[in-house]
Amino acid sequence: MSGNSGFNGFGADTVRFLEDLEDNNNRAWFQENKHRYDSDVLEPALAFIGAMGPLLARVSECFTAIPKRMGGSLMRVYRDTRFSRDKTPYKTNIGIQFRHEQGRDVHAPGYYLHIETTGCFLGAGMWHPEPAALKAIRERIAEHPDAWRKVLRSRRFKSEYTFAGNSLKRPPRGFAPDLPHLEDIKRKDFIGVSDFSIERAAGAGFPEEVAERFARATPLMAFLCTAVGVEF
Repeated sequence: MSGNSGFNGFGADTVRFLEDLEDNNNRAWFQENKHRYDSDVLEPALAFIGAMGPLLARVSECFTAIPKRMGGSLMRVYRDTRFSRDKTPYKTNIGIQFRHEQGRDVHAPGYYLHIETTGCFLGAGMWHPEPAALKAIRERIAEHPDAWRKVLRSRRFKSEYTFAGNSLKRPPRGFAPDLPHLEDIKRKDFIGVSDFSIERAAGAGFPEEVAERFARATPLMAFLCTAVGVEF
């Protein structure tokens, strides 16, 4: 499938562009090298997303892989600097998100790919869920502790992912301090992270590897989808 999509890997040219962007994160340099961004980042990223479409459907048909330059699965290279002390204009990573088909209407779980010279990882779950979704997840853990325990004990999930994100220091309001899985109820983020080396992304078979890793997050993703009321 990766061959049909034209994806041949995020190779040396992609890595070299990201390294050069780290050293020259300014508008003048980027404009002079925009052709490199198009050929070394944009084109392989869109090909990768195209390859992921049918592979992701095997994991779940509820998530979208949209190979569009803007408004699709590829995240913008431009940073939002309005509220940041860091005024560098460009992201020095490739970010690709596979959103739930209802993601525009509700805050739903998703999958994420991050490629950067300083570290690469896959993500599955919900990062900074909005208050209503966060409350729903916490309530489901509290009301169905056995179901959450199955997620935590799943060999399929544990073999690939570790939890990441922030947590409250105290139990959230309305949750008793003696509840099972209290430390998980205190989480602000419900996302599993799986690291990989940038060399892994260089091969044409990378989409298949990513899809397999995403499949291992199914216990967590199914639990979260049920919690926020969307299909998996």
